[in-house]
Amino acid sequence: MALNFDVVGVKGDPVESTWTSKDTLLYALGVGAGVDDLPFVTENTGGVPQQVLPTFAVIASSGGGAIRDTGADFRKLVHGSQAFEIRGGALPAEGKLMVSGVVTGIYDKGSGAVITSEGTGVDPETGEVRVITRSEIFVRGEGGFGGESGPKDDWTAPEREPDHVVSYETDRNQALIYRLSGDRNRLHSDPEFARSAGFETPILHGLASYGFAGRALLAAVAEGDPERFTAMSGRFSAPVLPGDTLTTSMWVDGDDVLFRTTKTDGTVVIDRGRATITQA
Repeated sequence: MALNFDVVGVKGDPVESTWTSKDTLLYALGVGAGVDDLPFVTENTGGVPQQVLPTFAVIASSGGGAIRDTGADFRKLVHGSQAFEIRGGALPAEGKLMVSGVVTGIYDKGSGAVITSEGTGVDPETGEVRVITRSEIFVRGEGGFGGESGPKDDWTAPEREPDHVVSYETDRNQALIYRLSGDRNRLHSDPEFARSAGFETPILHGLASYGFAGRALLAAVAEGDPERFTAMSGRFSAPVLPGDTLTTSMWVDGDDVLFRTTKTDGTVVIDRGRATITQA
């Protein structure tokens, strides 16, 4: 199936995205939060109002549907990168957005194509933009059409030790919990399907690993305050298996944070990470 370049720049009709207190609690459990993170995993702890992890923004602003119209074969898709920006304060424990999606570019990478898209989540009552998400999807085998290769990223790790290093161990059941936040791709749950895709066992969702990195940034740089954490981006560079330990190294420069997430053997799983976290 050929890619449909006519969709680039055409904004889709808004779709409703709603979430409940249960959804945000379940999401937090899916990215490894637990008894040490009561504001994010309980709604009735005395004196502890429920809060929402910043990375939930990628769930709250999903559903724009822009990629569906590109003609891409979903069996050939690989999530390349993810970014979000939150405006107007931390997201509430339950809420609603009207989300519009748009394909912002289709680029030629030779062995495949990269499709970039953006989703905008608007508060239906105020008209205020609350969340913007941006993603890159790599489509295997769809390159070579002679198009532009896309924008370059000048990310470089500082030549000094990280300011913070945080490690979290994922659970063997992590993908089975995270999938309940909406991504039911069998690659993350069905052993036979995972083997057919070239993996020995089901792998963890990239956005689950992204959530683990977000938790590390929230704890180390934002001191647990989601109001201070307004943006994050990262590129997925290697698969993670449930049970792997993820270590996020962070370099802080004012409100700007660079980060990289690795497995125990040093394999980089989230590269070129950036976050915006205001100083206390």
